[in-house]
Amino acid sequence: MRKKKEQLSSENYLLRKPIRAKGLVWNKDENGIVTFEIENTGFMNRIAQKLFKKPKISYVHLDKTGSFVWPLLDGEKDIAAIGVLVEEEFKDEAQPLYERLAKYFEILDSYHFIEWANKE
Repeated sequence: MRKKKEQLSSENYLLRKPIRAKGLVWNKDENGIVTFEIENTGFMNRIAQKLFKKPKISYVHLDKTGSFVWPLLDGEKDIAAIGVLVEEEFKDEAQPLYERLAKYFEILDSYHFIEWANKE
């Protein structure tokens, strides 16, 4: 465990290249907002659907910055390059830029919405 932590901390996070996870259903509305359609599967979700009327599909809406970034995740651009595009689009509104991007990618990764094209 310790070795893995050391390896992650030595990696330059800004050089990582995110790519959208295969099979994730998403769309972009007329305002440019990206929405994910997440199917609630599994035994516990079926119970919750029957007992608590939990929906079969949950919708996750990104904010305007996240919606701008999402289509850029092609496995070719690294986080630093994406940051340049975000800064050009949103100017001062994007600040603190790389802290926000790091948190955004951390969340996307934790939900398995992205993969890493150049992860070793």
